[in-house]
Amino acid sequence: MDELTLLEIITIVIGVLLALGLLYASITSLRENEPRAAFLTLLLGVLLPTPFLIVGFGAFQGETLVGAVLVSGTVTVGILLLLPLGRNAPDEDDTPRSRIDERDIMFSRRLLKPGTARFEEYYAANPAKKPLDDAFREKPGLLMKGSSAYNPHLFGASDASFWTIERLRPFVDGEPAAERVPTDVQAVTRFIKEWAKKLGAVSVGLTEIHDYHLYTVVGRGDDYGEPVAVSQKKAVALTVEMDKAMLDSAPLAPAVMESAQQYVEAGVIAVQIAQYIRNIGYPARAHIDGNYRVVCPLVARDAGLGEIGRMGLLMTPELGPRVRIAVVTTDLPLVPDRRRHDHTVIDFCTHCRKCADVCPSQAIPSGDRVEIDGVKRWQIDSEACFTFWCQVGTDCARCMAVCPYSHPDNLLHNLVRRGVKNSSLFRRAAIWGDDFLYGKRPAPTGLPEWMDGMSNSEYRISKSE
Repeated sequence: MDELTLLEIITIVIGVLLALGLLYASITSLRENEPRAAFLTLLLGVLLPTPFLIVGFGAFQGETLVGAVLVSGTVTVGILLLLPLGRNAPDEDDTPRSRIDERDIMFSRRLLKPGTARFEEYYAANPAKKPLDDAFREKPGLLMKGSSAYNPHLFGASDASFWTIERLRPFVDGEPAAERVPTDVQAVTRFIKEWAKKLGAVSVGLTEIHDYHLYTVVGRGDDYGEPVAVSQKKAVALTVEMDKAMLDSAPLAPAVMESAQQYVEAGVIAVQIAQYIRNIGYPARAHIDGNYRVVCPLVARDAGLGEIGRMGLLMTPELGPRVRIAVVTTDLPLVPDRRRHDHTVIDFCTHCRKCADVCPSQAIPSGDRVEIDGVKRWQIDSEACFTFWCQVGTDCARCMAVCPYSHPDNLLHNLVRRGVKNSSLFRRAAIWGDDFLYGKRPAPTGLPEWMDGMSNSEYRISKSE
């Protein structure tokens, strides 16, 4: 056998690397329960390396020319995808120019009861909102019988988690200990961050509190209608992970189960951190589901935990929007983190549009950002979104499930994330690749295997028997 030429060796190496890389991607996709992606990457793992291996091991007329074209083409594509193009851009001034009245958010409006003085007072002041809200009140409602995803077992489990977080609300605030414990600012900052992660947080950041972080008026609970009064100047923001397999069923019941559970997990962590800070003599308040005084995504963004994407949610580097957030405000001296302006997330969301394409209520805008109150951003149609929630009975989460940033935090997807952050050309390729491998409009999965026997049809059969 003749000795291999340098060109033949290079083509063989490229072919083997392609085969191994795509085989790894296929195995990873299988483990992630992504059969389409597993099949397509396996198919590519056979097709793409073949020309390289034929050139490397074969002997035919024009072999050198074909090999040179393959190698030069591969190198060119690699360089183009990996060049740091469009990585940096001037930081935009995206500071909100106004504050939000919590009474105007959908979670507050859903609590208004027809016939009550609060109901009449709110819609007298906001008459344009009443026809929009009448639409969701005509639907069965969240976790209610008659909704299209109704499942008594899984809705019951979800309600149990929401019930649990309600039990935490009396503990979000309290009086600090009379004596302050001497603390080292750097040391206590590190301690809180590491302890929060030990308790289950994925990411933790700190920021100074700004006016736009605060609601103007309380919209839920016993303090409804009272001006928001948060005098504390520091905030600890934390995220917890929402399970990808549970969200992939969205908008079915497992998605709201996961949403409720992670509200609890984030709340438990925040309540403990707040109590610890009070124990060492400083005021602290936890902001958890149903008991917020701050706009959590804005606080988390400014604490360096991510950017606000097309769907209006915090997009974290590790998990995209697949997180729940809690915040602790305090006067404990802490070292704030720098906000990480990430133009690449905004650029990716601008060109992706996958969440808008699959949104069942078409509540997510598909166009570019528009200037609202002096700031460029995407504005979701919250009434359309919430009305669909009340129809299906869950908090949907379809946008979270299909977002390319939501893929698991592992080597395969982290390599893609690194490329997305590095190159605008890679971002375009990643958008195309995600649609190709996972589908432009991925269908919801069924219930996880461990929920066998808990489907609606099983429930009806057992009831009829």
